This record gives sequence, structure tokens and C-alpha cells, in this order.
Amino acid sequence: MATNNIEQGLTPEPNITPSPVDAELDALDKGDGTENIYVAPQWKLMWWKFRKHKLALISGIVLIILYLVAIFADFVAPYNPEAFFQQYTLAPPSRIHLSNAQGGFEGPFVYGIKRGRDPVTLRPIFVEDQTIIHHIRLFNRGTPYKLWGFIDTDIHLFGLDVPQDEQGFFLLGADRLGRDIFSRVVIGSRISLSIGLVGVFMSLIFGIILGGISGYYGGVADNIIQRMIEFVRSVPSIPLWMALSAALPPNWPVVWVYFGITVILSLIGWTGLARVVRGRFLALREEDFVLAARLVGSSEMRIILRHMVPSFLSYIIATLTLAVPGMILAETGLSFLGLGLRAPAISWGVLLQEAQNLRSVALAPWVLLPGLAVVLSVLAFNFLGDGLRDAADPYSR
Repeated sequence: MATNNIEQGLTPEPNITPSPVDAELDALDKGDGTENIYVAPQWKLMWWKFRKHKLALISGIVLIILYLVAIFADFVAPYNPEAFFQQYTLAPPSRIHLSNAQGGFEGPFVYGIKRGRDPVTLRPIFVEDQTIIHHIRLFNRGTPYKLWGFIDTDIHLFGLDVPQDEQGFFLLGADRLGRDIFSRVVIGSRISLSIGLVGVFMSLIFGIILGGISGYYGGVADNIIQRMIEFVRSVPSIPLWMALSAALPPNWPVVWVYFGITVILSLIGWTGLARVVRGRFLALREEDFVLAARLVGSSEMRIILRHMVPSFLSYIIATLTLAVPGMILAETGLSFLGLGLRAPAISWGVLLQEAQNLRSVALAPWVLLPGLAVVLSVLAFNFLGDGLRDAADPYSR
């Protein structure tokens, strides 16, 4: 056919192949044949496109697991995060075995640990005692705690069924005070993961209100808000965080400091979203559906909240998802520098303060493992945000 077209002097027809999105949408719901791309609601179109982004799906599952761990932190942590095991200071991560020295299957277990000292460097060393086997039990009874602050229980997800003085199971090792790093990372996830969501929620409020006023009304209000945004964005972020965090009284309780850090991050992080909202409002305020709402007598607040904001809600969701990692990194950085949360509060940034002790890092590099939790959560949020951003406009090619 292409040869005949060329012989006749005609331009050959281009080889048009359907895009992956079209192929996916055409293949959907073949079972009943009643639902297709033309009648599917917006949220379903977004889901169909989002689920094709495999990395974003995996990241979403990872984040769900992380937040479930944070919600049930006391249950997941095998030990009290403040419990000291003086005989195991700077103990390395425990090796989990399935078979004993004779090759017999035992199930997951750890050997007993003997502490010694290197005769040359005098550094502590830990050797497995293969004559002692401690089996790892699921739903093991351990240190009593209050789940969510009001449910008394002593059931932990896993642990060793041995007395306290014989415990020696440290999934991520122990710090210089003999505290279990895994338990502290799990407990610290409650603050480090929640501060991102709380900060982004407050930034959402500031961004939509101020950005909406700037874009919808324009004029003097637009000039004032835009100059304020430019001033905030012109100041380097880290010095501004440090200055505002240093203004917090050092004798404040942990909860007050947490709230103060959240407010500081929100006051700085709303500017980007406000500009996005302003741009969308400028583009939408002259659209036909907005003019129609005005003609039927809808109030300005109803037009903004009922018609304009939902029209680009998907973009807001994607922007907020990409903003959460910045909040987490900001809290971690401030706490690492000693300007954010401080002990006895437990967050990933507070745990990384151990990295400032060069002796601990040289002798026990596993004290840096809390940083992996930060990297994992930030990457998961970024990949999830990429997927949401691609799915925000399901009609794009």
C-alpha cells in the first residue's frame, strides 16, 4: 500500500500507533462494556494513569508501610527507646540465622553475644556465642507501654523471649549509650513523618487563601502579596530557618517546640504553592464556567471554593506531595544542627546528632543508619509526587 502511494506521488500515511494511555484506557472495563474513557469520572481517569507509573505505586506502598509503622510505633519497636543496655554499648547490628552451627533448621534466631576488647586498639568487640541460641518470637511480650497513650499492653511485634538482662538483639545496632537504634528510629518516625504532613497542611491553608486572593482580586492585594512572597523567597532558607528556630525559648516543652518548628516550616513553605494558585486563578477567573456562576448570583467565596479550586485540585495534590520531603529534610537538618527538636525528643534529626561524634562514627558507622530512613521516605515522596503529577492531567499525551 505504501509502495502504491509512492508510485502515485502521494505522501505515505504516517504509522500512527496509539499512546500507552489510549491503549490502557481502551482496554479498561471490557468485562461489562458499560464504562469507558468517555463516561469515567476524573478521579478514575487519574487512577488509571497513575497505576501505570510502577515506581510511584511502589513508593505509595512504601509510604503506607512507613506511616503504619509510625502509627503503631510502640508496638513495632521491640524495646523502650530509652532503655539502656550498658553491656552492649556500640554493639553492631545482630545477624539473624535460620540454621544452627550443625546445619539444623532452627527458625529465625540470634546467638548470644560476648563482649570483649581488642588488645591493640582497645575498641570493644562483640563475638557470637554459638552455644547460646535466642529465638525471635512474633507478638512477643516485652516492656509494658501504652499504645496511643491509653491502651495498656506489653505485646511487641517481635523480640526475644528472655529476661531483660539477657537481651542482645539489635536489628540496627546500639548507640554509645546502649540504646536500640531500630526502636529509636521507629519511635522517631512519628515526629519526622507527621511534621511533614502538618507543615504541608498549614502551607496549604496559607497558599490557597493568599494565592487565591492575589489571583482572583488582583490590584493592590496582588501587589502586596507578591512583594511579600518575593521578600520571603529572597532570603536564604537555611539562615532563615536557623534564625527563627533560635528564637524559640530553650526551656519550652517538647510539644511546644514541635509545634513551633511546624509553624516555622509552614510560614516559609507556603510561597511556592501561593504562586501556583495565583497563576491558576488568573487563568480561570475569565473562563465561561466562572462567568456563568457569577451570572446566576453565586457568591465570590462559593465561586472560589466550589468551582475554581476543584478544577485544579489534582495539581495542588501533586505539589503538596512534592513539598512533604522538603519539610522532612528541613526538620531533620534543624534538629541535626541542634536548632530544632532536642533530646529527650526523638526524631530522625535528633538521632543523626550522633553523627557529630566522630568517635562514634569511626567505631560504629551504624549510628548513621537513621539517615537511611530519611533517604527512603524522601525518595518515596518524590516518586509518588512524580506519579501524581503525571496523573493530574489524564488527557495529556
